[in-house]
Amino acid sequence: MMGLPSRGASRERAEMTRTEPLRLVRAEQLQRLERDTFDVLIVGGGVTGVYAALDASLRGYRVALVEKSDFASGTSSKSSKMVHGGLRYIEQGNLGLVRHSLLERQRLRRNARHLVQRLPFLLPILERDGVFDQRLAKAFEGLLWTYDLAGGWREGILHQRLTKAEVLSHCPTFNEEHLKGGFMYFDARVDDARLTLNIARTAAFHGAAVANHAHVTEITRDGHGKVDGAIVHADGRELRVRAGVVIMATGVWLRDWTGGRKNEQKTLHVRPAKGVHVAVPWLKIRNDCTVTIPVPGRSRRATITRWGNVSYLGTTDEDYDGDLDNVMCTREELDFLLAGARSALKTDLRPEDVVGSIAGCRPLVAPPGGKTLEIKRNHEIHVGPDGLVTIVGGKLTTSRHMAEQTIDAAEKVIGKRAKCRTKSAYLLGAAGYDPQAIVASGGMSAHLGERYGTEARFVSDILQADPSLARPLVEGLPHTEAEIVYAVRHEMACTVDDVLSRRIRARLMARDASAHAAPRVAQILQAELGMSESAVARQVSDYLSAVTLEKSVLMGEAA
Repeated sequence: MMGLPSRGASRERAEMTRTEPLRLVRAEQLQRLERDTFDVLIVGGGVTGVYAALDASLRGYRVALVEKSDFASGTSSKSSKMVHGGLRYIEQGNLGLVRHSLLERQRLRRNARHLVQRLPFLLPILERDGVFDQRLAKAFEGLLWTYDLAGGWREGILHQRLTKAEVLSHCPTFNEEHLKGGFMYFDARVDDARLTLNIARTAAFHGAAVANHAHVTEITRDGHGKVDGAIVHADGRELRVRAGVVIMATGVWLRDWTGGRKNEQKTLHVRPAKGVHVAVPWLKIRNDCTVTIPVPGRSRRATITRWGNVSYLGTTDEDYDGDLDNVMCTREELDFLLAGARSALKTDLRPEDVVGSIAGCRPLVAPPGGKTLEIKRNHEIHVGPDGLVTIVGGKLTTSRHMAEQTIDAAEKVIGKRAKCRTKSAYLLGAAGYDPQAIVASGGMSAHLGERYGTEARFVSDILQADPSLARPLVEGLPHTEAEIVYAVRHEMACTVDDVLSRRIRARLMARDASAHAAPRVAQILQAELGMSESAVARQVSDYLSAVTLEKSVLMGEAA
């Protein structure tokens, strides 16, 4: 009998799979920043910055990345959580951006398959006062066919026409008075903060030095006026980081500081556009997809997306000229979103129902004037005469491509050339992960799988070693104390806010309950990092104060 050929292990999978987790010790990362000389230094730990770090690392360069707060603490944790082509960009005539975004969406679906899942979008057809009425349905379906042909088909399913009953099966609380039917098309979603963190860890896996809570105060230049590094403040110390090229990937913060020399004229016009989302209990909505709803008196559409046991409602799109480190959802914005939801749904949502909120700013590249909603989401890369490289604009979905072009530009500064490898580069936890098989049976395995992929075993190793860490941390959420231990040991979580706002997203999904969990998080941080009692008390106090202020601004109670 003839034997079947033997199949060898996949080299691609094998390279990304280890028997021990990547342990990131922040003190060691800071030592590397001070000791080594790098080819590339990236300032900014948002999704574009970390993808640039991964790209440069895979090309074989010596790479450093620093972030003044925590990874994804800015715009990259406050997006709509959508990985999409952007149907409204077709309406703007920006088909090129849509086509490219849909290609990048599928790359993320492969390379970060544990984090990026398919997301259905429901567009109801109403007799009147809708996103569009039945008279425009045929024309709108033409846009959906264009979307499918531009790359939506890569998801493996084309848009669908739904009856009234089918619409209600996906969102039972939709107001059926003027409902005629609907359309459904398909994109993807992601926990943006975990994606950004995962990319940063993958860059570190490939050799990059990465550090959060490391604030750049100055871009340095040599005697010829060429950029040669930066001054970084971290843990009360001043570090001199040396690099052949520096990349500014700080997003909207370029509005306030570009890294240029004093009195140097700005070459990029960064225009922050504020967006907010509020989370309400899922039982108030009961949607199983993203539902697009009309907002009375506005051309902007709002969306309601399910995430765990909450549905989050957003977004706004307005100019913002305030403090970029202190962006919050106001009572006026909350009332605007709830009014839209109440007009579209048979549910009486009230401000008191809101369990969390996020607010951030899109880094639009445009001069003043006109509506931010009408500005195209393109990106720009600028290389200054002194060699300083700046990247700004774009969106989460195209971050890999933006990073590729940024490192291409940086290579011209340092006079080197290497091939980009991120198009098919797995992120940690993605290689060999089968989302359908893991999630289908539910339970702890599914919960951990959706967050860590094949690295979920390292969290369960902690649970097995200390079963007491199986205790739920935040009431109403599935996260265990073992995940917090893992976050400190392997994900560079340094503060209570790092853990509750971004590692497990409790501040958005259960704001008040997260406040009750803050002291226990601080205890774990103290045990793992050797923090003093005063430092622990200060972290808890800071978190509680931030949550209280956020809630008071949201409810209109702040002075």
